[in-house]
Amino acid sequence: MTNSDIKRLYRSKKDRVLGGVCAGIANYFNVDPVLIRVAWVVGFFIGGVGFLAYLIAWIIMPEEPGI
Repeated sequence: MTNSDIKRLYRSKKDRVLGGVCAGIANYFNVDPVLIRVAWVVGFFIGGVGFLAYLIAWIIMPEEPGI
């Protein structure tokens, strides 16, 4: 396995709405970004956990290289 074969989690530059966190997670797991965004919104309304988790992910996830 080479370095280019390793799958990495990045914030998306091309499919972002706010910070690119949801699109980056969707790209990593190869699912529709809308599903991830809906999950964040549900988490937001369940005690505000979604908002805090999004902020933390936005801070710790590096932005997608290139483009």
